[in-house]
Amino acid sequence: MMSRQTSLDELWKSAPLTDRVFSSRQLSGLPEAARRYVEHAIVEGTPLASAVRLRMHGEIKLKRWCPFSAEQVISWKRGMIWNAVVRMHAMPIRGGDSFVDGHGAMRWKLFGIVPIINASGLDLDRSAAGRVNIESVWLPSVLCGDEVSWTESGTSSPHARFNAHSETAEIDFLVDEIGRLKSVSMPRWGNPNGSEFRCTNFGGFVEQERRFGGYTIPTRMRVGWYFGSERFESEGEFYRVMIDDAAYR
Repeated sequence: MMSRQTSLDELWKSAPLTDRVFSSRQLSGLPEAARRYVEHAIVEGTPLASAVRLRMHGEIKLKRWCPFSAEQVISWKRGMIWNAVVRMHAMPIRGGDSFVDGHGAMRWKLFGIVPIINASGLDLDRSAAGRVNIESVWLPSVLCGDEVSWTESGTSSPHARFNAHSETAEIDFLVDEIGRLKSVSMPRWGNPNGSEFRCTNFGGFVEQERRFGGYTIPTRMRVGWYFGSERFESEGEFYRVMIDDAAYR
């Protein structure tokens, strides 16, 4: 079995390189709010990346809020790997979540040795695929392709629809007057708080952004289930993340 770092490296290096660059001319015909968002997210002339590698830290809610640090690779054609160290009562729990070549998995070990979670299966495949799709906000190059259908319900509310990773994504964005992303949400397959798997609204608020290599992406977010309802604050929010660095390929 490959080590955690090797797995990230393999996924990163397998992402295809491209000589295509972003041009606002690609956005002709898009609704105004969608065009404003994409033009804000990608600098003219930026190579259209197929992968992003992220370093991050934050808090994750496991009955109580626990600090974590993590590294993640999203390679759009194949999926993603998120490897983290979570500290619970000062004890390190090492592992992560993945969706690679159609298969999702969760694997966590206490001290990196004692297995505590080893999960996979069709429900996890669907849930992990949904995670990759909504995390396109960290790889916005994939949102300006011909396979993405944009509509809008208002001057600040573009909606993207596309098929990827064997799932249909229906993503709602909220942007401001210059295209800065304020929130993102979509129906996602999952089991909030250990309930039965079902389709539930999932999303996050964007509190900060930053530019890396021609891409302006969210760098501080609050994320969880039941997005758009009172339940988000009381029981849905489980992930608070800050992006420290992003590299594109």
